[in-house]
Amino acid sequence: MKNRRAVFAALLIILPLTGQASPACSCCGAPPSAATETGHPLRGVIVAVLPEKSALLVKHEEIPGVMAAMTMLLKVDAPTLAAAKKDTVITARLLKKTDGWWLESVQVAATP
Repeated sequence: MKNRRAVFAALLIILPLTGQASPACSCCGAPPSAATETGHPLRGVIVAVLPEKSALLVKHEEIPGVMAAMTMLLKVDAPTLAAAKKDTVITARLLKKTDGWWLESVQVAATP
């Protein structure tokens, strides 16, 4: 972890001096615009629907290079929230926005 921080700190110093592009996204290593626009594939189970928070509590699988498997609160738009049902297996795109983690393109997952 220390080496990763040292590399990131060095990039913050070197890149502006060389005229190179901005450093990679801290959540996934992708260029900031690419990570924001495309997101990360997610597969998980809806543990709870939380209309008062415009969010779903989702227990998701590991997202390689982004985060370990965990249960977390993820914001969704109103139509997704209205259609969501507890214990449903879903796939979606996970995006980091300025106000938190969001799910987009939520679909009921095909069972294997």
